[in-house]
Amino acid sequence: MPAPQRSNRAYRNVARLIRPVMLAVTKRDWRGIEHLPVSGGFIAATNHMTEVDPLTFAHFLYDNGFAPRILAKASLFSVPVLGPVLRATGQIPVFRGTSDARKSLQSAVEALAAGECVAVFPEGTLTREPDLWPMVGKTGVARLALTTRAPVIPVAQWGPQDLLGRYKKLLKPFPRKLVTIVAGPPVDLDDLYDRPMDSATLREATERVVAAITVLLEEIRGERAPAVRYDPRFPDRGTATPTPEDLAEGAE
Repeated sequence: MPAPQRSNRAYRNVARLIRPVMLAVTKRDWRGIEHLPVSGGFIAATNHMTEVDPLTFAHFLYDNGFAPRILAKASLFSVPVLGPVLRATGQIPVFRGTSDARKSLQSAVEALAAGECVAVFPEGTLTREPDLWPMVGKTGVARLALTTRAPVIPVAQWGPQDLLGRYKKLLKPFPRKLVTIVAGPPVDLDDLYDRPMDSATLREATERVVAAITVLLEEIRGERAPAVRYDPRFPDRGTATPTPEDLAEGAE
């Protein structure tokens, strides 16, 4: 399989190590590849259930011709071994609640302008929804999408949680786990581009992205998601208006 054109040497070396492992421990049902843009930068947004999601997400994108630049929380870049790998492969640290928060957005904007795939988890962390449905998203993906007008491709994945459960530390690689990943058509944000980028606009754009992911996940699971999206700040009340602090946070 030829490596994506925009992958650097470090990215290709890491892929040579990790890809055979992913092939050995997963069976893959990948769909919707026709929705991935053939040219130009784009945002790939997916649900987040377990710490292994970034690997399955990156595997899907890499094997379909893209070397994703994943937005990941800045603390991971300080982890021994992992941090140097993230930096060498060009992943983008997210600085939350600090004066460096804008650096994340700017790095992602530059990557999209260069025609790259920027991968985000709109929920910003592992879902707290009891049945692993997408929860209320943070507005980082909306800020990025409305700033750049790059297409946002919703992607749903199901199966990584069988490899590594939520908040679990022990992988269960055998028997091989079925990982289903489905990409959908770009999220329609055209009517939001010329609106002021205020809280209402950011919330609307974020919810459209999360809703598109949820629809794809419903198709995979053959189930309906809860009518009210789970909000971890108000677990007994469903959705709620984000605080200014939430609006300032980026996507993981």
